[in-house]
Amino acid sequence: MSQSCIPVSAKMSKAKKVLDEARETHNPELDLVDKGLSSFEELPGLFTMSNITRLTLSHNKISVISPGIANLLNLEILNLSNNHLSELPVSLSSMPKLRILNVSINRLNNLPRGFGAFPVLEVLDLSYNNLNEQVLPGNFFGMETLRALYLGDNDFEYIPKEVGQLKNLQILGLRDNDLLELPREVGDLVRLRELHIQNNRLQVLPPEIAQLDLLSNKSVMKMEENPWVNPIAEQYLLGISHVIDYLKTETYKIIYNRHLQAGRSGPPPPKADKSKKASRIRA
Repeated sequence: MSQSCIPVSAKMSKAKKVLDEARETHNPELDLVDKGLSSFEELPGLFTMSNITRLTLSHNKISVISPGIANLLNLEILNLSNNHLSELPVSLSSMPKLRILNVSINRLNNLPRGFGAFPVLEVLDLSYNNLNEQVLPGNFFGMETLRALYLGDNDFEYIPKEVGQLKNLQILGLRDNDLLELPREVGDLVRLRELHIQNNRLQVLPPEIAQLDLLSNKSVMKMEENPWVNPIAEQYLLGISHVIDYLKTETYKIIYNRHLQAGRSGPPPPKADKSKKASRIRA
């Protein structure tokens, strides 16, 4: 019998069994991966379990997160990756202890107002959705506690300069977007150790990136599959350290400024076709 043919009562009893066991053993970690769930209504009494610290609901078919999730005041880790979510509730960002939120591989086209209000969020994974710079709420870059931000596999052409406010950010994932340029303010992210910008439409990098510590043995910089200007492409063939050194030169600063002036009036590199992407599918 396929998952979709299983009656709701059977799915519910499977999930209910997990909930009942957790209640009996006072287990603060709930694992509901791949249980064929399509709504929170199939999880009776979940929001009264205020001791829960970790809730994993990945690989289901949930399309809406009930606002009642904010009742889980002790929740620290919420994983809803690989579901059918097209929006998130405003209440999510008021959760006082939430440190890790994974809503990757969904169908998000926007984010709720005030989404950046999370008080202690450290890891936010929004990769593989349909987001762009137009739908980021005004306070998105107010999450000063953020250590890792994953925005890969979305539709960003630009990253707002406010990204420089994320003073504790160590990992910034921007691969597989439509990025035409990075803001100079990326150079303000003094704790950044991983920068993933591969497979975009970038031709130049802001010279300020050379200020970052992206060359130590614990650092990662990925920049392949971009239509770089020739001088960057040549240095990249020699290695990332050569690119970073080159960004520091006066010659490059002149090229960069010229490119910005010309680039904004000339045609941008073509976009990749994302029409077949799973996140585009309408439920």
